[in-house]
Amino acid sequence: MTLKIISAQAIVYQGEVTSVTLPGVMGSFTVLRNHASLISILTAGTITYMPADGAEQSAQINGGIVDVDNNLVSVCTY
Repeated sequence: MTLKIISAQAIVYQGEVTSVTLPGVMGSFTVLRNHASLISILTAGTITYMPADGAEQSAQINGGIVDVDNNLVSVCTY
């Protein structure tokens, strides 16, 4: 699946991943390939993701939203 993490200043990450863990309002949740479509608000915290060809990486965010649809995880942060 493809992960895009975008802030107002730059594209933080864009690439293929096997999993993404996000800081949701009601707690962290993980998205895997073929996850059901969803839109969620994110709180301040850490996004952790596993690139398809590398070691686990992370990005700190102050909050935002995520849209999951057809193996595309789009995160807009602020």
